[in-house]
Amino acid sequence: MTDEPEIEPIEITYDEDLYPARPKRLRPRSNMRASSIRRSFSDPRSADASNPSYVEWLTRQSMLRDAEVLGRGLSGQPSMWRNPYARPDARRAIRVSSVWFTAYPISLITGGQSYLAALGDDALWEAFEKIGITAVHTGPVKQAGGITGWASTASVDGHFDRISTQIDPAFGSEDEFRQLSDVADQHGGSVIDDIVPGHTGKGADFRLAEMGYKDYPGIYHMVEIPEEDWHELPPVPDGRDSVNLDVSTEARLADLGYIIGQLQRVIFYSPGTKETNWSVTAPVLGADGRTRRWVYLHYFKQGQPSINWLDPTFAGMRLVIGDALHSLGDLGSSALRLDANGFLGVEKSIEGSPAWSEGHPLSEAANHLIAGMVRKVGGFSFQELNLTMEDIRDTGRVGADLSYDFINRPAYQHALAVGDTEFLRLTLRTSLTTGVDPVGLVHAMQNHDELTYELVHWATLHRADLYPFREQEMTGAQLAETIRGDLLETLTGEAADYNLVFTTNGIACTTASVIAATQGHTTLDAITEDHVDSIRRAHLLLVMFNAWQPGVFALSAWDLLGMLPLPAAEVQDLIAEGDTRWVHRGAHDLMDVDPDATVSSSGMPRGRSLYGSLPTQLADEGSFATSVSRILSIRSALGIDVGSQLDIPDVAHPGMLVMVHRLDGGDTTLDDAQIQVTVLNFTGESIEGTVRSSSLIARRPVIDAESGLEIGRVDDLESFSVHLEPYAGLCLLIGDAEEDASGSADDSDD
Repeated sequence: MTDEPEIEPIEITYDEDLYPARPKRLRPRSNMRASSIRRSFSDPRSADASNPSYVEWLTRQSMLRDAEVLGRGLSGQPSMWRNPYARPDARRAIRVSSVWFTAYPISLITGGQSYLAALGDDALWEAFEKIGITAVHTGPVKQAGGITGWASTASVDGHFDRISTQIDPAFGSEDEFRQLSDVADQHGGSVIDDIVPGHTGKGADFRLAEMGYKDYPGIYHMVEIPEEDWHELPPVPDGRDSVNLDVSTEARLADLGYIIGQLQRVIFYSPGTKETNWSVTAPVLGADGRTRRWVYLHYFKQGQPSINWLDPTFAGMRLVIGDALHSLGDLGSSALRLDANGFLGVEKSIEGSPAWSEGHPLSEAANHLIAGMVRKVGGFSFQELNLTMEDIRDTGRVGADLSYDFINRPAYQHALAVGDTEFLRLTLRTSLTTGVDPVGLVHAMQNHDELTYELVHWATLHRADLYPFREQEMTGAQLAETIRGDLLETLTGEAADYNLVFTTNGIACTTASVIAATQGHTTLDAITEDHVDSIRRAHLLLVMFNAWQPGVFALSAWDLLGMLPLPAAEVQDLIAEGDTRWVHRGAHDLMDVDPDATVSSSGMPRGRSLYGSLPTQLADEGSFATSVSRILSIRSALGIDVGSQLDIPDVAHPGMLVMVHRLDGGDTTLDDAQIQVTVLNFTGESIEGTVRSSSLIARRPVIDAESGLEIGRVDDLESFSVHLEPYAGLCLLIGDAEEDASGSADDSDD
């Protein structure tokens, strides 16, 4: 038997780049190399494995193919050995970029420019420089969604279902990304991109995997079900390519040994839509002429098949590393966010128990590989890991340089909602004692996601542990339920009809709308111009909490402009299936490039801004953005971002929070490092209180870092008194010891 040749991949043409849905012309046989695949003649318009042109077209678009090209270009080069890579280094990353702007591509009003061109605008970076922003996190801008036949399909999860290393033309071009990197560099800033190591969309790689083509099935957690057991599988409705398994089918397939069955939890659970983490494909013709049905894993939505990090081909690993190298080497980004990187390992557990899918050692190993490769080429990474504090600590020991602060964000919003910092103090202390230092965290305000309750630490591993709370002992499970109930009661429903519950995971809201709810505004129309000042002051309090502690500080355009959620009716189609997050993703115009625009170029309706554009704010000394710049200048001048947190002491008033830091740049051997104290009032009332901590030094002056004035002295009980206006904060320094006047005089007389 003679082998039929395989099609030689060729470079994509200008025509194909603009019109990727057009079939490629059949190549002459002389351009093919040997292969074991036998093909018969078919209509060149056919969008299945019987058509070599279609298989070639998919292959040229695949991320795995791009990864192979990128890998070969870097392999054996001296540049791969110039940087340390084994250990994470949070402070090195912070010194590269300490304050981040987190953008969201589909919501930025660009005035006719592409999203990337607008982000690379020199005037915008001048505004960022004035505020103190040193990096832009672009959000996902590469092509996402899927491919059905010759046509592309839309993203099902805000472009986190990546299908290509190419920039989505809707957001700009690779040249515009490189220009953005250059402009950022000219202003002393940098650009942060995303990779998604846990899943892809249903693009070329997944379609080739369904065909059983080469290494492509090895990219995914997918299992071929023999035809004799297809009767165990549900039918796939017309117009669909897969269907979610119900619980009973999941259990039967697990009993038959095909899949590992139930996982620890079903993220985005929805009856009739997503009841398990497994889906099954319709019959798919393979490149070898066989028809197959596959069951595949997806932690998130059905259109986000999970990547297999321990397949013998290591195809998934190659794909992800290639995508990372493209962003860092080709596009010029300095850092990468590892999206949902806690779900990279999955393993069957003992009989009757869910499969081990969270906190798995393979996730730690995979993160070590990704982060090590990023550091090896001179970049850094941060992870978005909403698991227990132990998971964040353990993964961070060898993996990403920084971790998203999935510990304190719901806690500080809870403190604002109830006027009591008790739970916030508990999270801060638990983080310290667990070994998750704040210097290793990205303290972010609103981003594109919902306010997740982020109570996994208490609700899972520590559900039976006891914690002191509200003058009693609660289990971790009871504590999580109590905090969740407080947030729901205070921020949603009758309290605020504009903040919407998002599945079982959190609340769709903006920072401004959280504050509005805590201040008693039950509808969007109830928020008037007279209320803006109070909302702004509480918003600045949250900036002080996040910025006046070690670690990265991040904020979004929704924060900078004081955006409110969209009325649900304006995004009814987007939220119809339960994804309420679209209400807080309203379009916004940072630089007044198109004041009359009612939607972004991607079609997102324009939201209501309480604070106004950046040019307007920066011309006003009392504006939110100008006030943020003062807060950040203090942070930068003192080096709070790379300091060490020492203590979260008890407080004299329930609405007060105190954080004590050592301004040592991470060098614990320094004997004379200055002590800095952040004191905050989470209530709308003036309060008096005493700050007491064993980390304070008796008989030293207490200096207001902003004014330079002495406001008191540390007494012999290691304490001092403060007065705080509503939603106010103080950044204080413990001064140097003063020379004893009488002693000095005696010495001179001698």
